[in-house]
Amino acid sequence: MKTNLSGVELIAEERRHQIDDLGFTTQKDMAYRSGELVEAALAYAKAASTQSDKCPRGWPWSENTWKPQSPIENLVRAGALIAAEIDRLQNEMENSGKN
Repeated sequence: MKTNLSGVELIAEERRHQIDDLGFTTQKDMAYRSGELVEAALAYAKAASTQSDKCPRGWPWSENTWKPQSPIENLVRAGALIAAEIDRLQNEMENSGKN
């Protein structure tokens, strides 16, 4: 992880990684209509403080997708997942014609 970047820059870089390298585009994220992105973000944020490797209750996907890292990396992932949810909600509003 690059230590010369601010938190905002790290989160933006992680979100770009999620989209470009992992294929988690806003279009794919549109399928998560039940708060999954927020729940995943909360799980990573909580793991940053507890430093637990155990898959938390409320993790929205299969246990093998839970991959906690260092506290900073967990917070970066949490921030990127929140950004993904914001993008998803904005896209949803745009597609429905509501602002």
